[in-house]
Amino acid sequence: MTPLNRRTVLGALAAGLPAAAATGWPATAAAAESPTGLRPHPAPRPVAPVNAEIAAAHTAAYKTLPEVVVGVDVEDLMKIHTAADADALRPQLVAQVWKDTGVLPTGLPTVRRDVGVPAELPTLTGVRRYDRLEVAMPFGYVASVFVVEPVQSTHRRVAFYHNGHGEPLDTLQRVTQGLLDHGYTVLLFAMPFYHWNPKTLQDPVDPTVQQQPSHNDLNLWESATYSPLALFLEPLAVAMNHVQATYRPSSVQMIGLSGGGWATTIYPALDPRITRSYPTAGSLPFFVRPGSPKPSPTRGDWEQRADKQPGFYGLADFPDIYALGSVGQHRRQLQILNRFDDCCFNGVGHRSYEAAVRHRISLIGTDAVSNETNGHWEILEDATHGDHTISPYALSVILWDLDVHCAHLP
Repeated sequence: MTPLNRRTVLGALAAGLPAAAATGWPATAAAAESPTGLRPHPAPRPVAPVNAEIAAAHTAAYKTLPEVVVGVDVEDLMKIHTAADADALRPQLVAQVWKDTGVLPTGLPTVRRDVGVPAELPTLTGVRRYDRLEVAMPFGYVASVFVVEPVQSTHRRVAFYHNGHGEPLDTLQRVTQGLLDHGYTVLLFAMPFYHWNPKTLQDPVDPTVQQQPSHNDLNLWESATYSPLALFLEPLAVAMNHVQATYRPSSVQMIGLSGGGWATTIYPALDPRITRSYPTAGSLPFFVRPGSPKPSPTRGDWEQRADKQPGFYGLADFPDIYALGSVGQHRRQLQILNRFDDCCFNGVGHRSYEAAVRHRISLIGTDAVSNETNGHWEILEDATHGDHTISPYALSVILWDLDVHCAHLP
């Protein structure tokens, strides 16, 4: 929920509204009803039109359903029909990532407190302190995660932001600053070998030799007891353990771009402790990918491909992974796809599965006795720009969604 500041309070009062209304939702039970006895409505969800200039510069492939999706029965693709199906599938996927234990990691990171302003990060304002978490993994790899605490913090609002494959820092800055301004402690992640993470890995045969692999080389480290998928996902799990022990948050949100959008799709499917997730430009179901206007980058890297990960994706295609990331008490996922993205996961092929997946997740989450829904999933098609980014518009929707659906939490 948006913290009140002097400007929003004065603006609300000038409009004749109670101060709590500036947040879009009543802050207390006492404010839950107006003098007329009616519950005030939250602020409306931000909307934005298609950018006509950018749309005119793109072909029909960005505006019409591709032939490859026509006639595909998405409901038949999905294996999850009930909450019990989800509970049974999740540990199977976890076991594909952590082959040696079959469960999510339980360890904690090494914590470097108050490390000063990291040179690797863009300028951020309203920061009380930066910490650095170090997550040690096999083959001598130590991933880093930055923890950014705001000056104005509730200490119970926590969000993960994942910047993917070294995406430009303007998106990281925009998203992180927006979350800090809303009182969130923000944990910053990047893919293996990118940004502030190490660029080398011990050779799988000779640990005295350091290799500098790309993601597509990681199959060389695969074995019966180890999956390199853990390089991508273990820092998230260990950081989550730290967050739960340190902040005891009422909920944990996750936002990610590109490869970080993939991580923000996969990790919430494995760990229900992620309450709300906003993966951006990070995935499409496998049947949709050939129809993308740019199919080559859209097929994904090693960690994102069914032919490279037959064990993992043989258990679940992305519609089921979306369900796993959404079903559960207070859980929500908003998949953000840029229609005119200049990289990948673009076009409108997602329209072929959106309704079916949303309906299935709604059915799974509906309690037959109370008729209450636990779990929600939808797509935001962002046609306001032509970049590979989380746009200002998309960020406004994310922050609105957090304001509205976190208002009842401490």
